[in-house]
Amino acid sequence: MPSLNALRSALCIPAEEEAHFQTLEEAQRLLPSAPRSALRAAALRLLAQESLQSLPAAASLLTSLAATLQSHRPERELVQWLALVTGGQAELRSSWGDTVARAGTPSGDQHFEQRLTYEGRSIGSLHLWAGAEWPVLFGLTAEFAKLARLQAAAAGASRRRVGERVLEALLSGDVSGASVHEPCTLAALRLAQPLPRSERSREAHIAALDILCGVGEGYFRERGLKCLTTVRGDKAIWLWDSQGSAGEAAGLLSALRAATETDFRLGVSAAQASQARASTALEQAEQALSSVRAARGLIVFERLDPLQALLDGAEAQALAGQLLAQLRGSDPGGKLEETLRRYLSFAGSLGMLATELNIHINTLRYRLSRIEEVLGGKLGEPAFVARVFLALSAVEKGH
Repeated sequence: MPSLNALRSALCIPAEEEAHFQTLEEAQRLLPSAPRSALRAAALRLLAQESLQSLPAAASLLTSLAATLQSHRPERELVQWLALVTGGQAELRSSWGDTVARAGTPSGDQHFEQRLTYEGRSIGSLHLWAGAEWPVLFGLTAEFAKLARLQAAAAGASRRRVGERVLEALLSGDVSGASVHEPCTLAALRLAQPLPRSERSREAHIAALDILCGVGEGYFRERGLKCLTTVRGDKAIWLWDSQGSAGEAAGLLSALRAATETDFRLGVSAAQASQARASTALEQAEQALSSVRAARGLIVFERLDPLQALLDGAEAQALAGQLLAQLRGSDPGGKLEETLRRYLSFAGSLGMLATELNIHINTLRYRLSRIEEVLGGKLGEPAFVARVFLALSAVEKGH
């Protein structure tokens, strides 16, 4: 290892107690007050001189590592190389936690882990179970693993461009290229932030959707499910050969959550008989998507609340405002509103409800009579009860 006093001498700094350094960062930490640019040049020169004898071996090692990126499946080849060199077990994972490639068997007592990021977003992680002597090589390999993941993403993007044309045709009603033998499901995702107006921001927004398209396509591909994906307007769309849409939808949601911290909503259609019903699947997914309220949430069409659209509508909100204004205008204390809510949700007799409210049954009858008088209807009439129930439900949904 280079001597710290040799570095001090190169920087014209008086010698002190001897020490050694292995990296540029360590030299900077040991001599924090030295001029940074001069220290960097001198430290790198000493490190290079120290490494002259081992440079041929290091160059050979790097050449063989770089060669893994030239293979047909760079991720698998890189993991096999790392396991072979260290004698341990290496594993490369996707950003959502799936194992992309694994090789070797664990050795030693160390677990090295490196999260792989690109432009601030996670693209996976590299793991190694081996002896304690491999941290430097592992860190170097992680940089190549990042390149391998980016290569795989680029290949996926090229593959998606071909599928985009097929998917656009299916969604537009052209089913001449549709697969009629496999059931399929469609998912639609929209980012919480609306599509920007400025061209530059709009391009960034669409690029973010395209990245998520790749995440979803990779998720299905690793499970052996054929998937078509595209960005359509302000939405990312996936159409895949389905084997159980509910579980697949939940898995897609988990993969997307792991891949981005951005807020989004995801709507998923019911399983369709074939790709010929892609346009129907899109309508269902968009209907489900419009009903998602939770951040980074999911709704599947089969589980869609049929009253949701009605309760969210302007008419229901107007009815709710009118009804509450009438009740509160006649009873500022809110007893009539509370009694009405409990009455509509209670399945027992009036006597049981009076006990529940801790009031006399005659008081309960009086309040119900006042409610009918204020609202202009009879609680024994189904149409009136339905109208009041929808209004109060719209208020609860609004909260």
